Amino acid sequence: MSSTMLSCSNTETQETRYPDKFVNSDPGFKQQGNLFEIIKAYIKVERKNPTPTFDLPVHTITAEQLIEEREDVMYRLGHSSVLMKLDGSLMMADPVFSDRASPVQFMGPKRFHPAPISIEDLPEIDVIVISHDHYDHLDKASVKKLTDKTGLFLVPLKVGQTLREWGVPEEKVVELNWWESKVVNGIDFTLTPTQHFSGRSLTDGNSTLWGSWVIRSREKNVYFSGDSGYFDGFKEIGEKFGPFDLTMIETGAYNTLWSNIHMFPEQSVQAHIDLQGKVMLPIHNSTFDLAMHDWQEPMAKALEISSERGVTMVSPEIGQRLAIGDTLPVVEWWNQK
Repeated sequence: MSSTMLSCSNTETQETRYPDKFVNSDPGFKQQGNLFEIIKAYIKVERKNPTPTFDLPVHTITAEQLIEEREDVMYRLGHSSVLMKLDGSLMMADPVFSDRASPVQFMGPKRFHPAPISIEDLPEIDVIVISHDHYDHLDKASVKKLTDKTGLFLVPLKVGQTLREWGVPEEKVVELNWWESKVVNGIDFTLTPTQHFSGRSLTDGNSTLWGSWVIRSREKNVYFSGDSGYFDGFKEIGEKFGPFDLTMIETGAYNTLWSNIHMFPEQSVQAHIDLQGKVMLPIHNSTFDLAMHDWQEPMAKALEISSERGVTMVSPEIGQRLAIGDTLPVVEWWNQK
């Protein structure tokens, strides 16, 4: 495996690499989401189960368990946060440990369940990858606590500036453009396109890049979607890097008002097929209330549609160990009979 050069090429200037605003690959893309329409819809919507009415099953993870692990495994920490061990290296994607996915901790979407391990109990982390800068994916409090025990942060272009402002040392931050790679401990991390947007305030929209991650170790090939609407890029990624032993695909927080930046479950299943995935794990659900559907709907619909389409889906409980490439019997933990 080789790493793409990270310096500007002869045809790429600082201005083209670090524009004031980033754009999606589809030249006809128009961002949806009229704020007035969204607020009106939230006021009018009636939901039976916006949040769980029972304690979700959570498996406690220990540092000893992670240190002693010899297989290639992953653990779902909640929402889109995942922990993986590949070739003996420990890595995380979009770690969010705060109680709320919000700029403040006294209001905003609150967790349905505790994290299966605390930051304090985590052993040393080799690599953390970030998909984009939204609050439910890039959590300031978590990053600040993880800095001293993390070897390297791999992030999309200009997200590194945010991390450096939070105190992450320059030498621990690597920024990548779409299709660029970085090899760490023999594992190839490639940032690949998604159809989404970025911003942490009303004034910084699309000032940083967004993306998904292809992670290739000696024996395993996994895909982490970050956030995305359905687009042709999934087929291109599948053709370039597939097949994947495991795809972790955004399946949640969808609505017709913003359907081009988040996928409905049927689109998530199709994205997995486009990517040439072998096993699909729906993520971006079951931790925060970020849309107008019932909290359990994404997992239930993903299971129904994947079964209809012959797709192998896994649904590990929060903190449950999953050997990458294995298929766990599907347990509908989101349903309490």
